[in-house]
Amino acid sequence: MQFGRTFEEFEVGAVYKHWPGKTVTEYDDHLFCLLTMNHHPLHMDANYAEKTTDFGKNVVVGNYIYSLLLGMSVPDVSGKAIANLEIESLKHVAPTFHGDTIYGETTVLDKWPSKSKSDRGIVHVETRGYKQDGTLVCTFRRKVMVPTETYTKERGGEQPGRPPVSHHHPQTTPLRGDTSSSEPREQGK
Repeated sequence: MQFGRTFEEFEVGAVYKHWPGKTVTEYDDHLFCLLTMNHHPLHMDANYAEKTTDFGKNVVVGNYIYSLLLGMSVPDVSGKAIANLEIESLKHVAPTFHGDTIYGETTVLDKWPSKSKSDRGIVHVETRGYKQDGTLVCTFRRKVMVPTETYTKERGGEQPGRPPVSHHHPQTTPLRGDTSSSEPREQGK
């Protein structure tokens, strides 16, 4: 399975459809709000949302949807990134509610080699998020610094930093009551 791309693997105009989608639960929404200290009642208080808002129910906090889509795009876009350089724009186009399923896709808008280092480049992408009915809910553009194939080879290949597999297995002690043994048994005794 591929995790991210090198600079050479990006093609301007390519569209990456991220898989799988994610169904947003009330728990996801509330946990994100609590972790980020966003306690707005539109997201946290069902009674408030039902009685005082146009939606009549809680709206999922937009930054969770953005974060979810950003995470969905990592295996296709920034899994090998050296740095995320810029979020150029972020638009919340339509509300998301508990129980909606989010799907994402990213289009490569442009790419260019780094001006300062020849072993990396910049990729400009736009990610869009949709609900299960096809409604566009969020769109954002970002610039990501990614390695070239040369950079990857010089720094350990596809899985840099992964330790080698040890084929040494420590001696194991049988569990109490285990009558199996690796010792051959004598027959007839």
